[in-house]
Amino acid sequence: MCGLVLAATALPAAAQAPGAAPRPPGGVPSAGAGAADEARSPPSAMDALLFYQLLIAEMELQNGRPQVAVEVLIDAARRSRDESLYQRAVDIALQARAGDKALSVIAQWRSGMPESVLAVRYQVQLLGALDRPAEALEPVRTWLARSTPAERLAVFASLPRIFVRGNAAKAGAEMIEQAVQPYAASGTQRDAALVMAGRAWMLAGDDPKALQRARQAAQADPKAISPSLLALELMPRLPAAESIVTQRLAVGEVEPAVRLAYVRVLTRQQRLGDALQQLQRVTQQQPTVAGPFLTLGAIELELRHPKEAEVALLRYLELTKAAPDTADDDETKDSIAQAHLMLAQAAESRQDWAAAERYLAQVQDPSRVQDVQGRRASMLVRQGRWQEARRLVQAWPEDTSAQIRLKVMSEVQLLREAQQWQEAFGVLSAAVARYPNDIDLLYEQAMVAEKLERLEDMERLLRRVMALKPDHQHAYNALGYSLADRGLRLDEARALVEKALSLAPGDPFITDSLGWVEFRAGRHQEALRWLQQAYRARPDTEIAAHLGEVLWVTGQKDEARRIWREGQRRDANNDVLRDTLKRLQPEGL
Repeated sequence: MCGLVLAATALPAAAQAPGAAPRPPGGVPSAGAGAADEARSPPSAMDALLFYQLLIAEMELQNGRPQVAVEVLIDAARRSRDESLYQRAVDIALQARAGDKALSVIAQWRSGMPESVLAVRYQVQLLGALDRPAEALEPVRTWLARSTPAERLAVFASLPRIFVRGNAAKAGAEMIEQAVQPYAASGTQRDAALVMAGRAWMLAGDDPKALQRARQAAQADPKAISPSLLALELMPRLPAAESIVTQRLAVGEVEPAVRLAYVRVLTRQQRLGDALQQLQRVTQQQPTVAGPFLTLGAIELELRHPKEAEVALLRYLELTKAAPDTADDDETKDSIAQAHLMLAQAAESRQDWAAAERYLAQVQDPSRVQDVQGRRASMLVRQGRWQEARRLVQAWPEDTSAQIRLKVMSEVQLLREAQQWQEAFGVLSAAVARYPNDIDLLYEQAMVAEKLERLEDMERLLRRVMALKPDHQHAYNALGYSLADRGLRLDEARALVEKALSLAPGDPFITDSLGWVEFRAGRHQEALRWLQQAYRARPDTEIAAHLGEVLWVTGQKDEARRIWREGQRRDANNDVLRDTLKRLQPEGL
């Protein structure tokens, strides 16, 4: 009696309540179940033979004979035409790590119930899990054909995740392209099919082919959003993808979320001027949504627009306060603390120490103590009290390696602000001795060595960074720029900067370096083209100094003065700009 009760409790879905949802094969991802649920046959009546077949199958499974259990369940499924029994047989085969047997069960399932979408879905998902995309073309086509338009979109979205993986990624992308070809050629879902094919090629590592599909999708429906979203993923590696995004933004209004996604890409590329324009559009579209105002304030502050930053950040706090439902969650609390820290920085930039302290006093989060102290140290440096600022930072705890690194970098930053280069080099030397493979510390020490005109040390440290992290674009850029700025090894300088730009396409600081290399090499028009591109993307004071000099040398002196004045408004104390103006002595500046 006890054995009978135990076996009965393990009965599969045929003995469950009608309408119970099937579970997918073990270890196989689930997707697009809507059509499958509609295609399920209702559970058959439980006759005596079926009951004992199920009981025997479960007992065989418990006795370690899964092959026998599978055969019994297949016979029961064939008799009852109950899909849940085929599912159970597939599950058992998979649990026994018999992938080919599971596929054989599905083949019999499809033969016995040829209209079953659930069987096709199981077959597709299992072939994907087994990395066998070459066998999946027919079932994928069948799944797509039997789906409603809405369900088909879900299938489109799932296919790259199922098949484009591991060593079979390229084969998976090729199969997907063939499967969706009828939908990509024409019809109302052409853009979705093309984007899905493009995403498959992107996951397979073929970015040019992915870009081609994104362009075809954008041409198929200029108002579609999905081609732009794919293009945004491609932009960091293929700058040409940006044209798809800008063309879509020019065709009527888009959801602010699309512009915000564009802002994130632009910000990662350091193109803050371009990001600022997009954020301004977003805040105009959604003047009562808080989040974009925080990002806007951060970018305005980075661009040295403290008044504009303060307006945006205060608006963020006002909107957050007006939404009490979100004001108490941890993420919002952290963002509010970040806003107050940035407001303090904005007040500090105009030397309003009292206002800065008021903002800092509102940051009560214990995890932000060092951020607050770091801001106070920065204010002390601005007031010429750098020794006092240094003591403040040196009092920070050193309980973890992360705290030690933060303390070192903070101390070095304030010493840089005070132009105490030798002191900064000493702090970094001690830290590098303790952490000899820390890339950030090595890079920072190289930058300080450059300020001390210790060029051999700078190059040695930067090449150490490159050896430890071959894709560290900043190391290549820093070395290339330093060589060019001194008129040394210009061919090598150009190669280094071009390498950096290949690692970070569109980065305005690297673009600026390339322009400066061309200027030092006497190619003034090429220099002008690169520097104008860099300045449009990020109107930085140092870039303004370089662009102004090339304009000056090429006879465009009024334009040079205009650019230099813009740079002075952002940061009149910038060393590069001051040295440039002192050397060229333009009238009126």
